[in-house]
Amino acid sequence: MKKKEILIEESVLVVSVIKWFFLATCVGAMVGLSTSVFIKILNWSVFFTARYKYYFLFLPPALFVSALFIKYMAPEAEGHGTEKVVEAIHKYGARINPLAVPVKLITTVITIAAGGSVGKEGPAAQIGAGLSSIFADVFGFEPDDRRRLVICGISAGFASVFGTPIAGAIFGVEVLFIGSMIYDVLLPSFVAGLVSYQVSSAMGIEYFYKPIEFVPTFSEGFFIEVLMGAIFFGLCSFMLIESLRAAEFASRKINIWKPLKGIIGGIVIIALALMTSTRYLGLGLETIHDVLEGGTALPYDFLLKIVFTSVTLAFCGSGGMVTPIFFIGATAGSIYAVATGLDPSMFAAIGMVSLLAGAANTPISASIMAMEFFGPKIAPYAAVACVVSYLITGHRSVYPSQVLAISKSPSIVIRKGVEMEELRSIKIRHRSRSAINMAVKLIDKIKHIRNIMRGKRKRR
Repeated sequence: MKKKEILIEESVLVVSVIKWFFLATCVGAMVGLSTSVFIKILNWSVFFTARYKYYFLFLPPALFVSALFIKYMAPEAEGHGTEKVVEAIHKYGARINPLAVPVKLITTVITIAAGGSVGKEGPAAQIGAGLSSIFADVFGFEPDDRRRLVICGISAGFASVFGTPIAGAIFGVEVLFIGSMIYDVLLPSFVAGLVSYQVSSAMGIEYFYKPIEFVPTFSEGFFIEVLMGAIFFGLCSFMLIESLRAAEFASRKINIWKPLKGIIGGIVIIALALMTSTRYLGLGLETIHDVLEGGTALPYDFLLKIVFTSVTLAFCGSGGMVTPIFFIGATAGSIYAVATGLDPSMFAAIGMVSLLAGAANTPISASIMAMEFFGPKIAPYAAVACVVSYLITGHRSVYPSQVLAISKSPSIVIRKGVEMEELRSIKIRHRSRSAINMAVKLIDKIKHIRNIMRGKRKRR
């Protein structure tokens, strides 16, 4: 390469770094401010409704009103926000309806305050991405720059809502594709995430942080226990995704005006709450904090939270998925620890991030989140659990618009480059030296030897 070309190359890169540092800072400040306003409104609303013992009786009209807002003002605000942003990036050139920002804020507050089982990160991500899309419209950015700005909005929203700037930055990049990351957005995502987190902190938003002090000394036995727990968390993630699909299928089968489905969903959730407990309504933060402090979860906690969340989202509830995932993961981890005689607090923490890794197909950001939430001591075990849960969940996701970039096993043949909702079938490739094929051959040999032995006994 000639000296002139090297000089031009380095000049372009320096200008690019300065440009995206500035733009990402603008996006981060804007999203940090909006997320803070959203969280403060949400906290005030939840505090207001929680004063009434049977506040969840307002769920039918709340979901009805939420459905009306979404149907007639911004259909993009339906469901959990991160999914709609991923869809917009892959299908609509990262263009987001500006009305989706206020509508998502209003409908999420209504849903959660009335007791709907959803989270707050999806709306924050969608609000962040929506504001970034408006920013791109105002200044006329070209498609590639628009896409980067919207991804920065996802990262900034996630970082500021949970107080995890590094994990939030990686999440925005990792969530788009399964098995692949877009490295050209890393710098602006990191900057946007960090700035957004700092702005929200300065505005008085308090974040959860609980270092896990008790981590057993490494041993082969304990490592196997972590592995078995990770497999269990992957299966829990599988159940969550399939339950969401089943509830959505049931909702589609009810062919009526959509806002009326909100009333039906509200009635169903009220009945479930009266039959079981109100602990599965809303964000469920008290339960999450309790099990992380060492409290024992009930054996069916994670299953009931899956049911409440699936019904809420399938029947016109508006909100995110990650907070319910934290509830399901933490309670599942506590149950696993109690059953195996391990530390409930530690495995509740591992379960939290492992469920996120599996359900969202984001093992890297979930592993980093473990460090940001629980400190460095738990990091090696959490990272292993996150990767295993991601693999065990299979080729499915809580975000159907994620694009599949790679198969999770060389023995599974799938169509790459398609969205998860378009994946209809998989094929198993039998490899002569694969572990599965060798196991099948071994079983066949054992059967063959057993048949020979039986034949000898008969001749005797």
